Amino acid sequence: MDTDEIQTFLAIAELGSFTRAAQRLHRSQPAISRRLEILEHELGAPLFERLRGRARLTEAGRVLLPHAEAVLASLRDGHDAVRGLRSGTEGTISLALVGTLADTHIVHALRRFAVQSPNVRVQLRTASSQEVSDLVRRGDATLGLRYRASDRPDLISFPVGNEAMLVVAAPGHRLAGRRIQQARLLTGERWLGFPPTPGERDSGHSLARQLIRAGLDGADITLIDSLTAQKRLAQAGFGLALVPESSVRDELRQGALVALDIPSMRTTIPITAIHRRNGYVSSAAEALLKLLTEGAGSGVIFAQTSSKNLRGDRSSANRV
Repeated sequence: MDTDEIQTFLAIAELGSFTRAAQRLHRSQPAISRRLEILEHELGAPLFERLRGRARLTEAGRVLLPHAEAVLASLRDGHDAVRGLRSGTEGTISLALVGTLADTHIVHALRRFAVQSPNVRVQLRTASSQEVSDLVRRGDATLGLRYRASDRPDLISFPVGNEAMLVVAAPGHRLAGRRIQQARLLTGERWLGFPPTPGERDSGHSLARQLIRAGLDGADITLIDSLTAQKRLAQAGFGLALVPESSVRDELRQGALVALDIPSMRTTIPITAIHRRNGYVSSAAEALLKLLTEGAGSGVIFAQTSSKNLRGDRSSANRV
């Protein structure tokens, strides 16, 4: 198999469509189909099921996928390594991060890096935590910033800090402005949470763990696969949500949401930087990684809620 065949296979796998893969690779659809046929003939197994304009990986395709991703990622590494020898501290670093992490600490680190390495361009793209891992694993991003460490063995995680998680509700909630020492006062409340991702210690699991810790393990949880939707539904009084503080800072400041002070639900979410275990990391990328992880040993908190926020003061202050 050659790189064109591998690129074709990966584009179809990611986009789920021969047509969209052809558009991305700037080739005709017959050319895309022919390359895939050659690859399937070489392997002796079909790689996709064709389903009314969609393409779904077969078992053979799922087995091939991580190896194909690793091949292309290694080729990119080789290209970057040679270019790094020629350019020294010049070039581009691709950083994938969860959008809510574009916060004070991260922005400060990027500014410092821009001063230290003026000839290096940092290319940013935002995604969910799972998508950040996928981008780094495929070699589409050099570094990643996500919530929690990744459990994938082909990724290395570095602690960056922690962010406070808040329980938010609609303005005028019956418990707003009170310290809720007895969690039983929340009995009967509906909660909004992310669907748990198999094999990931993600936000979907965090809410369930915190509710158990507070003695509310029988709570009604509505699964919403969107942070924006959770915030909007919480504003509308549809339920309570446990979210990173940085994701609701504007809503708290504007009075669109209030934070409930529930000691038994207080928790933080770890933030980690990741790169591929065997991936090429340039000296510039190492310098950026060092800036991002500075202070991790002291348990940096990315966002710190004021007491006014927890009292629901209106004048104070996507998928994770």
